[in-house]
Amino acid sequence: MSVTHDDEVIRSEREPLLAPWTGPFGGVPPWDLVEPDRFLGAFELAVAEAKAEIDAIAVNPAAPTVDNTIEALERAGRTLDRLDAIFGVHTSNLNVGPIPEIQRSVGPLLAGFSDWVTQHGALFERVRAVHNQVMDNEIQVADDTRRLVVDRYRSFVRNGAELDEVEAGRLAEINQTLAGLYTEFSQNVLRDEADLVTWIEDEAGLDGLPSSLIDGLAAAAAERGRPDAWAVLNTRSFMEPVLTNANDRAVREQVWRTYYSRGDNSGPNDNKPIITRILSLRAERARLLGYPTHAHWRLEVAMAKTPETAMDLMLTVWPKALERAAEEVADMESLAGASIEPWDYRFWAERVRADRYDLDVNDLTPYLQLDKLIEAMLWCSSELYGLSYRPVDPAERVAVFHGDVRVWEVTAADGSLVGLWYLDPYAREGKLSGAWMTSYRVQEDLDGSVSTLVSNNSNFVKGAPGEPILISWDDARTLFHEFGHALHGLLSKVRYPSQSGTAVSRDYVEFPSQINEHWLMTPQVLNQFCRHYQTDEPMPNDLIERLKRAETFNQGFDTVEYLAAAIVDMRLHLAAEENPTAEIDPDRFERETLADLGMPPQIVMRHRTPQFAHVFSSDGYSAGYYSYLWADALTADAAEAFTEAGGFYDPDVAERLLTHVLSTGDTVDPAESFRAFRGRDVNTDALLRKRGFPVGA
Repeated sequence: MSVTHDDEVIRSEREPLLAPWTGPFGGVPPWDLVEPDRFLGAFELAVAEAKAEIDAIAVNPAAPTVDNTIEALERAGRTLDRLDAIFGVHTSNLNVGPIPEIQRSVGPLLAGFSDWVTQHGALFERVRAVHNQVMDNEIQVADDTRRLVVDRYRSFVRNGAELDEVEAGRLAEINQTLAGLYTEFSQNVLRDEADLVTWIEDEAGLDGLPSSLIDGLAAAAAERGRPDAWAVLNTRSFMEPVLTNANDRAVREQVWRTYYSRGDNSGPNDNKPIITRILSLRAERARLLGYPTHAHWRLEVAMAKTPETAMDLMLTVWPKALERAAEEVADMESLAGASIEPWDYRFWAERVRADRYDLDVNDLTPYLQLDKLIEAMLWCSSELYGLSYRPVDPAERVAVFHGDVRVWEVTAADGSLVGLWYLDPYAREGKLSGAWMTSYRVQEDLDGSVSTLVSNNSNFVKGAPGEPILISWDDARTLFHEFGHALHGLLSKVRYPSQSGTAVSRDYVEFPSQINEHWLMTPQVLNQFCRHYQTDEPMPNDLIERLKRAETFNQGFDTVEYLAAAIVDMRLHLAAEENPTAEIDPDRFERETLADLGMPPQIVMRHRTPQFAHVFSSDGYSAGYYSYLWADALTADAAEAFTEAGGFYDPDVAERLLTHVLSTGDTVDPAESFRAFRGRDVNTDALLRKRGFPVGA
């Protein structure tokens, strides 16, 4: 069965969200046509269409070939992909109204469809036949096609295509249950972020806070009907600057406790029972699929290959980070004249920074205008990769899903269209906290050139109307980081959509984003774009020098809070190796694991287990949060390639990065990709040097 043009016309009239995207730039998402109540019905139609397309491939009477099986699978499900992209923005950026309830139904529906594809016996036999032909060299194919065939076959096997009927049925039950639990976990965190506000009712509680932040707190309070107070919302973008600057220790403690208790409160938003269930089901699924643990299953297709390799890297860095953190705590307690608690760490760390390096991070903020930094990111990518950006005018029929969203047309050096870059920068109700990149449409060249549509999403705090948005140095680094993911999507030049852009192994995908952070510190950016929001004067040279001298400051805290979360994640998913059926109490496991690691009492995990969305809102980074450290080892070594060549704008090194990393997607094994860029395997000593830790013993 195939879908004809007439079918598309009839279907589009019934549900416009299922129609191919129209308009300029190769078609754009029809955000203006979205009626949330119609999502579920649209998904049911899109899944039915995708199943018909899959069935048509499976029953094809012609002998299996790359074209009629593997490449046909690349073409299947396009309608479902488009719809899922639109819905994904609503669940992450606009999760209000009926969306939470709809998400509870859509998750299991999509999980069921995925299992249906994997367990489609006739389809798998065709995939296996093509795989065997390629592996036996009965047919000659290009390298990217060979990799696609191998990956497609392995994905079928890894996800249960060879299970018997009873096992396959149980696997489907597990996957659909997990999909529902992931949604519940995310919704609980969102509710705790939306509902648990710290109210400052006495102006004295604002002492020490920058004026731009105070404006943001006042605006947040006014939106909630409290123009007489200030609201600290329960997200990282509000929490961090308050803990860093508030002189009122009681305010700091309340904000800290509220933030780090998300998902860990008794009542309907408690995520602990959900985590226990998720871990149990993941362990059972891994055993069904023939793996000792979920961690072994996940890492088989990662750069690290095994949990042991990932743990080796983490445990190499951990004692060095602990030692540095102990030094930092001693410095802070000496300055404070008292012991410190977790809600004091950021506050006193900044006082030590000011004392030791004569650097107050608040001195940087007036030079960090959001719009100027956006301009800087675009300029850097133009210098390095020849990209040009043009703001898209609203009259060009490019709809957006919220009034905050801006859009740029991206073109290559030869003037050809690369794609569109969307930016959704501000915090609001129903939006996940943090920052991320999303692809609405990936680059491909299977049946003609398809341009990419990518989005960066942040949670900056809006200030007073008409005033420039000033952000912290850490937020500026995050901005560059996420734009690195966007560049990975924009600069992709591959044939197959499933190999495009960021569709690489989890512990490699952070490499392009982390390397992009380095351009923030370059003189070209600091001198041209970091200009005082009132005087337009560039950041003074002495301030830049103090910033550079303090570059490795507080690496003990940063590394310990991150690594603690990464190690707990890995150990949670390795626990089933020792006791396959044990039910895990996440709070107890977290406490005991951190005690075993010697976690300093002044530091808490970056993401406590009940709010660890990376790990429990999807399979995403499960048993994979180590990926940031793994990728940073690559990043540090890659950065040294630029410094060895004389600077971060060296055209030859930039060309190698573009050719061997940013444009190749998943057409090449990531280890080979890095080797082609660097000329050798990664040297992890660079990671220790970057963080200011001793190399060697």
